[in-house]
Amino acid sequence: MSDRVAHAVAGNTLPDILERVLDKGIVIAGDISISLLNIELLSIKLRLLIASVEKAQQMGIDWWQSDPSLSSRARRLEQEQGDLAARLERLEARIAG
Repeated sequence: MSDRVAHAVAGNTLPDILERVLDKGIVIAGDISISLLNIELLSIKLRLLIASVEKAQQMGIDWWQSDPSLSSRARRLEQEQGDLAARLERLEARIAG
């Protein structure tokens, strides 16, 4: 019986729990609503997902890949897009003028 107790305690260490959470993912959701005289003044919806990068990508979540503040590729694409927009504007000005 002491072997089972030791195994149960050893299997629930913080790294084990963290590995399971990141592997499976966990969603925490909550809504906050503030009303006065049955008039809703403020409504906040909170959604938190904790998962590994691989699990998030399996779920179709990859916003960090297109965020210029987090991805050098996204920064490059944003710069290229700005350059192309400026070039198009100059070409349109030439044609119109």
